[in-house]
Amino acid sequence: MYFPEDKSLYLPAAIEFGILMIIVFATFRFIRRLAARQAAKASHLEARALQERDERMAKERALDKLQKQ
Repeated sequence: MYFPEDKSLYLPAAIEFGILMIIVFATFRFIRRLAARQAAKASHLEARALQERDERMAKERALDKLQKQ
């Protein structure tokens, strides 16, 4: 392995590593926020679909009661 005597050669690599870590952290936070928004939308859609199903089932039950009478 090559280890340079002049340690200043490590400086560009350390700077690049720092920049990339910042980019990775920002990307990770962006993806988590996006996922949270999508989960909230999915939860809202699920609640709406369940409500519509319950309303439809209630109407069908009412119609069945009327037809049986």
